[in-house]
Amino acid sequence: MNRWRVRLAGTIVRHRPAARRVFAGLRRRGVRLVFTNGVFDLLHVGHLSLLEAARAHGDALVVGVNTDASVRRLKGPGRPIVPLAERMEMLARLKPVDYVVPFGEDTPARLIAAVRPAVLVKGSDYRVSDIVGRETVENAGGRVVRVRLLRGRSTSRLIGRARRAFRMA
Repeated sequence: MNRWRVRLAGTIVRHRPAARRVFAGLRRRGVRLVFTNGVFDLLHVGHLSLLEAARAHGDALVVGVNTDASVRRLKGPGRPIVPLAERMEMLARLKPVDYVVPFGEDTPARLIAAVRPAVLVKGSDYRVSDIVGRETVENAGGRVVRVRLLRGRSTSRLIGRARRAFRMA
C-alpha cells in the first residue's frame, strides 16, 4: 500500500482553497488519501492508536481538526484546553500524520468534500450511518472504515482523572 513517500514531516494546510489544490494534486498523482478528524485536545494513546490504524489504509493521512470556536460549541466553555495552533503542531509531528487541516464548522462535511479522500476513518463508537461525510466518500467510489478504539481511553476521562487528582491534592 505505501507505494508513495509523501511525508513532509506533517504539513499544516491552514486554508481550505489551499487544501483543495494540495489534495487535488496528490489525487492526480495517484496518492490514496485517508481522512479522519477530531478535536485532539489532550493527546493520548487512544488518539495515537486511531491515527496509526487510519494511516494503514492509504498513502497519506489527512487529519481534520476542530477550531477552538467549534470545540467550545461542541464541548462547552472549558474546552479546548490546548489551543488550535498547538494541537495542529503536535499532530503534524506524529509519524502517521501527513497533513493537518483545521475546520470551523460543527462537522467536517465541507472539509471532507474538499479533500475527497479514498478512505474515511472513524472510531468504532460511531455507527456507519452516523458518520459525517460517508455519502460523499462512498458516492465518489471511496469507502468508510471504522477502527476499534482502545477501551477507557478518551480526553473526557483524562480530564476527569486530572480533576479528581487535583481535588485530592
